[in-house]
Amino acid sequence: MKIALSQLNYHIGNFEENNHKIISSIQEAKSAGAELIVFAELAVSGYPAKDLLRNNHFLQRCYDSLQEIAAACQDIACIIGAPVPNADGEGKPLYNTAVLLENGAVQTIVKKSLLPDYDVFDEYRYFEPNKQVSCINFKGKTIALTICEDLWDDDGPNSYVGDIMQELAKEHPDLIINIAASPFSYTHFDSRKNVLGRNVIKAGAPLLYVNQVGAHADIIFDGRSLAFNKKAEPILEMAPFAEDLAYVHFDNNDLQADQPYVSRETTEISLIHDALILGLKDYFRKSGFKTAVLGLSGGLDSALVAALACEALGSENVLAVLMPSIYSSDHSLKDALDLVNNTGCKHHIIPIKDIAASFEGTLSEIFAGRNPDTTEENIQARTRGTLLMAISNKFGNILLNTSNKSEAAVGYGTLYGDMAGSLSVIGDVYKTQAFELARYMNREREIIPINTIVKPPSAELRPDQKDSDSLPPYDLLDAVLFQLIEMEKSKEEVVQIGFDEALVSRIYKMLGNAEFKRFQAPPILRVSPKAFGPGRSMPLVAKYSF
Repeated sequence: MKIALSQLNYHIGNFEENNHKIISSIQEAKSAGAELIVFAELAVSGYPAKDLLRNNHFLQRCYDSLQEIAAACQDIACIIGAPVPNADGEGKPLYNTAVLLENGAVQTIVKKSLLPDYDVFDEYRYFEPNKQVSCINFKGKTIALTICEDLWDDDGPNSYVGDIMQELAKEHPDLIINIAASPFSYTHFDSRKNVLGRNVIKAGAPLLYVNQVGAHADIIFDGRSLAFNKKAEPILEMAPFAEDLAYVHFDNNDLQADQPYVSRETTEISLIHDALILGLKDYFRKSGFKTAVLGLSGGLDSALVAALACEALGSENVLAVLMPSIYSSDHSLKDALDLVNNTGCKHHIIPIKDIAASFEGTLSEIFAGRNPDTTEENIQARTRGTLLMAISNKFGNILLNTSNKSEAAVGYGTLYGDMAGSLSVIGDVYKTQAFELARYMNREREIIPINTIVKPPSAELRPDQKDSDSLPPYDLLDAVLFQLIEMEKSKEEVVQIGFDEALVSRIYKMLGNAEFKRFQAPPILRVSPKAFGPGRSMPLVAKYSF
């Protein structure tokens, strides 16, 4: 049996585009002699559709699309993910399902059992869990058809049936198929391969895994669909961050690929780069936007975002606005202009000295007798934010935020100033990672000026200001933040690892105090195991020191 794996980039609610892609893949696979084609989890609706799943019109469109796809399944069968109503009338109104389509109709529906409700997931809000599992039959073969999380839980707290693959293994399946919408993080692929390989060993059967690809604002899917033979050896790895169609042969109860397996060697930084590029492309394309604007200071973060935007959108669609103040150094302006020349993006220079002075003059009476402090610094940042938003409004450019994860973590940013924007491009990239990413982008030629990378970071909001005046060294700051955020350790646990107690306490306090700022920040392209946003939900008003 020849089986096709279709890894597609879906657009939530765009049923015409999605159906065209799906049916085109079916026709191509049929022409290639495939008897079965497999698509990803919730391919019909797109994932995550969130509260659109509560909209009856949206659900009707899902049903109509499923019927249209079924009609295309003549002389070829299809497995595809779709939301299906819960006809029992008890529990949640929907099931997250894998549907087998053949001969123009729905043949079998398999319901998802383990519904994730951690990090960015909230499937219990919409779906009823399946409490009984069994294999399906296709062309005389017993198939353990599962949906994403069903293979990730070993008798965990959300399981109604224990270890699902152990249950399915009792039916001696010939083949495992798992359809998924598994988001990207730079640590996730290896654990994904390990989990899938373990399930092959449990069932003693080869496995096909089909993942979504594409970005939906903050959540990015990397694709990288996989096939394993009965020895739990990977025989196929599909393209990362791109649509792909691949074929395997299921003969003698094992899987073979047309070509020898070649691992797609990647580094953490290359993965982050590719994910951010896809995140930017899809945010603009799927939202109907084309052009971007950002403030370019001559510093690392804005240069990095500008370079990423030029690569993702085309330099002709990126406008960099240089807004020097009385504290801006000559080298910052030169570095910013060098970046403009290296990328070819558009630019304008708008000095803010007089505008900031006007604000300070207007406030001089009410501020009388008080010394300058961060208030005056923030006026400069908010002046820049106002100018950028004015340009965005006037020309329809989308403002890109340039704050990094280290700054967002400790509140080193100005609300309604440098925190403004519609999308935070590197808000899940620590400062130390930003340096690595900049060097990676310069791997073939200088895009980001070397001086931008090597000079000491500075917000340049007061004379001779350096980030190190307000923050611990970034290597220490990021190491502690990683333990507190990604590893979700307590303050005491981080100290036990070996970090200085005073340093940890200082960073911990800054992290907690900045929660209200992050609550008002733009959506962040998620590339780590724990990004700020829906995947890390913390109370705004709480007292805690643990």
